[in-house]
Amino acid sequence: MKARAAVSDFHPVKQTVLNYPGEELLLVFDRDFKYGQSFYLVLTEEAKQRILQPPVSTDEEEPEEESEQYVCRTPEPQQPWVSLGSELEIEEESVKDTRERLKYLVSRVRKKFGAPVNFTDRNALESKEGYIECTSYQDRNFRLIQMERNSATQAVLNLKSSATQTQRTFPRNMYTQYKPRELTEEEKENYMSSENLKNFASSIAIQQNKIMDVFFDDWQALSEGDIAFGGKADTYLKEYQSFTDLQFSKDKSISCIKWHPTISGVIAVSVTEKMSFEERINGSTKLLLNPPLILFWSFSDPINPQLRLECPDDVLSFDFCPSDPNIIIGGCMNGQIVLWDVTAHAQRLHGKRSGERRTTSMAFEEDKENEIPVLLYCAVSSIENGHKAPVTDVQWLPENFEISITGVPVENQNQICVQVVTCAPDCCVMFWDIRAPRPAAHSQAERKQKMEEKQLENPRGIPNTFKYLDLSWKPLIKVYESVAVFVNETYKQCHLNMAHTHYHYIIITRFDIYLMYKGFHESFFFNITNIRLKPLEDISTMFCVGTEDGELVYTSWKLGKDDDSGRLLSGKPSRCFIVHDSLVNTVKRSPFFKDIILTVGGWNFAVWKESVMNGPIILSPCSQKRCMVGCWSLSNPGMFFIGKEDGNIEVWDLLEKTHEPSHIQNISTASITCMKPWIISSKQHFLAVSDDFGTLHILQIPWTLRNPSSSESSVNKYFEKEVTRLMFFDKRKETMAKQKTATEAEEQKKKTLSEKTEEESLAEYESYLTLEKDILKEMGVSLQEEDKPSNEV
Repeated sequence: MKARAAVSDFHPVKQTVLNYPGEELLLVFDRDFKYGQSFYLVLTEEAKQRILQPPVSTDEEEPEEESEQYVCRTPEPQQPWVSLGSELEIEEESVKDTRERLKYLVSRVRKKFGAPVNFTDRNALESKEGYIECTSYQDRNFRLIQMERNSATQAVLNLKSSATQTQRTFPRNMYTQYKPRELTEEEKENYMSSENLKNFASSIAIQQNKIMDVFFDDWQALSEGDIAFGGKADTYLKEYQSFTDLQFSKDKSISCIKWHPTISGVIAVSVTEKMSFEERINGSTKLLLNPPLILFWSFSDPINPQLRLECPDDVLSFDFCPSDPNIIIGGCMNGQIVLWDVTAHAQRLHGKRSGERRTTSMAFEEDKENEIPVLLYCAVSSIENGHKAPVTDVQWLPENFEISITGVPVENQNQICVQVVTCAPDCCVMFWDIRAPRPAAHSQAERKQKMEEKQLENPRGIPNTFKYLDLSWKPLIKVYESVAVFVNETYKQCHLNMAHTHYHYIIITRFDIYLMYKGFHESFFFNITNIRLKPLEDISTMFCVGTEDGELVYTSWKLGKDDDSGRLLSGKPSRCFIVHDSLVNTVKRSPFFKDIILTVGGWNFAVWKESVMNGPIILSPCSQKRCMVGCWSLSNPGMFFIGKEDGNIEVWDLLEKTHEPSHIQNISTASITCMKPWIISSKQHFLAVSDDFGTLHILQIPWTLRNPSSSESSVNKYFEKEVTRLMFFDKRKETMAKQKTATEAEEQKKKTLSEKTEEESLAEYESYLTLEKDILKEMGVSLQEEDKPSNEV
C-alpha cells in the first residue's frame, strides 16, 4: 500500500487495516475462489482464531437418506408461445408421407407354433432349394467409370547386420613433469628483438586476427536470433503508462519533455495554452489567474503530479542542470529566462514523505502533506535585455569549459555548469551566466547579514539561491545572425545544437549541495574578474541553428572586433542550407557519433555530417503528413524516431531501409509534440511521447528495437559511404560547371576570331583601294565618277 499508494488493490481497506487491534493480520490465498477473489483478509481476532483452529465435531454424521428417484418431466414454459415464423421452417424441413403406407401380413401354420427344432448337417447340392447363388452381373443402370485412383507406396531399407571388434590394450602408468624456463634479461632482449619473432607476428598472428575477431562476444550474438512469440519479430511499442491531469493539462499542449537525470521514474513536462496571439490578448486576465506550470510526474503515482513549478509565461523549453539536477532553467514565450531551485522538494521527488504522522488527530497535517506543492521561480531575466520573441530552445554548456565575453572558450576551474545558451526567432543566440559580478564595497559579513534580511522578507518561501539575478539578469554575449551571406533575408532561429551535448550527469548529494550553497556561495555564484583563465584551443565554437524558414545555419559564436567601430560583433555564417519547406523543429546530435546531426522540419528530415557541410548526406522524400519532432535512439546507432502530424510514430533504421520507415505505429489521434528517450536499465528502455491533447505517453521499447542489429563501425561505414557519394556528386557538379564554362569560353573565342577576321578583310580591302588610287594617279589616269570604285561592301 505504501509503494503503490492510491492504485493499490488494498487501498479501500487501508483505514480498516490501520485500526486493526492485533499485531498480525491474516491474509489467506483463496485457491478455490470461495469468496470470489484471489485473497481474503480477516479483520477480527475471533474470525482469525476460528480459521486457524477450526472446531472438531464429535458426533458421527448420520447417513444421508436416499434421495428421491428423479422423474423426468417436460419443462413447462413460463411465458406463452409467440410465433416468429420458425415453425414454417421446421415444417418445410420435416419428412412427410406422400402416399399411403404398404401393409404386409406374415402368417404361420398354427400347428407349427412351439414345435421343437432339430438342426442337422446336409449337403447343399442334394436339395435344389438348399442354397441360393448370387452371381454378379452388369447392371446398365449403374455405369461408374474410374477417373482417379489414390495409391501409396513405401520403400523399405534392406537391413544388414555387421559387427566389429577392437583389440584390447592393457593400461600403462605414465607421467610427465615440466619446469618453467627462466631467461635472463639479455636473453629476453635478444628474443624480443629477433627477426624470427617479428616474422611470426606479422605472418601468423596478424592473419589470425584478420580471419577471426578475438574480441567478438559470441554469447551476445546467440541472442540476436531470438524472435518473439508467434514467429514474428516484436516491434510494437507497448504503452507502459500515461499521465494526464484534468485540471492542469487537459485541453493544453505539451511543449517540452525532460527526464530527471538522477531520479529513476520521474519525468517533467511543460504545458502551454493552445491560443493564438489575439486570443492571448483577449484572455490575458484569465491567463494571469491561471499561471503556466511545469508538472513533475512519477511512475509510483500516475494520477497526481508530484510537484508544480509556476512560470511567468508559457515555457517552450527547459532543462536540468547537469551538475546539480535541482537547478532548472526555462525559456518563456515572452522572451524571459527563468530559474527554479527544487532542493527543498528533492525528498518528495525521491518518493519519501517527511514525517510519518498517521494518527486521527493529525488528519489535517496528513492532508496538508499530501497536497501537491507549488514552487515559484527564484529568478527571472529582465524583459528589455532578453529575447524579443519566444525562447524555443535552452541548453546548458558543459562543465569542462565556459565562455568569455568575447566568445572564446576558457577553462572552468570549478568544473560546474554555470552558463546557458538560448535561441529565439529574433535572429539572436544569447549566452547567460548564472553567476553575478563580485560586489566591490561590501564585506562578507555585510553580505551575509543582507541575505538574512532578504530571507526574512520572503513570505512565500521562494528560494534565495538566485535572488541577485531576479529582474536584473542580462546575457553575457549576444550572437546576431541578421547578416545573410547566402540568402537575402534574416535568420529566425527555432532550435540549436552544439558540439558539446550532455549525455552523462554528475550526481551531487544533498549534503554536497548544502555545502556548495552555504560555504562556497561567493566563489561559485560570483564571477572572478581578477583571475585570468586559460583559453582552450580544442573546443569548437561552431554550432547549428534551425530557422523558421526551413534553413540550417552553421556558424560560430566567437565575436570579432569591427575595424570601423571597434565593437565586438558576431561573424557571418559559414554555411546556410534550405532543405526543409517549413520551420525546423528538431536539431539533434547523435549520441554515438558527435559529428552526425538530425534535423526535422516540414514534410521531411535530413541527416548531416558536421565535417562535410556541403549538404545533407541523407535527405528523406516528402511525406503526406508533416514531421513534428524527431529523436535518436540511445541504444541503436542507426535508428531514430519521427513523430508525425496524424499521431503516428515512424521508426527508421538506416541499415535496413532508407526509402521508407521500418515500422509505423499510431499513438494518438492528435499531433505528436515532443519525444524523449531514456534508459532506466538494460531491460527497460522508454520513449516519452506527448500529444496536442496534453497527454504524456510512456512507451516501452521492445528488445528488437533497443538491441542494436549492427555495430557502430557498420553504421560509421554507411555514413562514410554516403559522404563519398555526396563528394562524388559535388565533384561531378564542379566538373560539369567547368566543362560548361570552357565550352562557353571556346564559343566566345570562336565568335571573337570570326569578328576579327571580318575586320581584317575590310582593312585589306580599304588598303587595296587606296593603293589602286595612288597607282592610277601616278599614271595620270583620272577616274570618272561612274568608274570610281565604291567603298560599300
